[in-house]
Amino acid sequence: MRNKSKKYFLILLFAAASFSNAQTLQFGTAKGLFMSVAIGPKIPVFSLATNHNLGIGFDFGLSYTDNKWLPVFLYSRIGFQHFPGAVETYKTTDYSAIASNLIYLSPGVRFYLPPLIENVAIVMPVIDVGLTFAFMERAHRFKLSSIRSSYTEEVGYTGFHIGGGVSMFLLDVVGYYHFIRNNQSLSFDVRIRIPIYMIF
Repeated sequence: MRNKSKKYFLILLFAAASFSNAQTLQFGTAKGLFMSVAIGPKIPVFSLATNHNLGIGFDFGLSYTDNKWLPVFLYSRIGFQHFPGAVETYKTTDYSAIASNLIYLSPGVRFYLPPLIENVAIVMPVIDVGLTFAFMERAHRFKLSSIRSSYTEEVGYTGFHIGGGVSMFLLDVVGYYHFIRNNQSLSFDVRIRIPIYMIF
């Protein structure tokens, strides 16, 4: 099983090498550092969905792998999510505006599974799990007719994320569930990955 995983990993790195100035492939060792950027819609769920609409978010990440740990990639990402207030909230409450912004750091592990397609392009299922350290800023603005004072809530949270999708290695489409207390969401990210260096 390990040899099969190693075969898939070397195919994957060889494909990435064709887009970079990597050295000639030599079997035995394979290490790589990659940069990525992702963007996608964020769907609030549970308590966050009661007064927020569909949001948007993006992140930048670095990932590293070594074939001794096949088929695992270690990564760390820094990202931003924005959730605007729901129109229905303004109609039925004292709110004139509400919006939530999250800045987060997410270390994690990514697993590449055996390819679904190998002929024209390599398409692999992926599983992605990790921790989330987030800083949330939520602006609460109330109508002039309300006796409530506007304020800004600032709180730090620790949570986790788990996702799954498909990858062509340099391009991913992955869905995630983000658990952050009072700020749970689903997301669908398109990620572009760029090799920084690879050693074979």
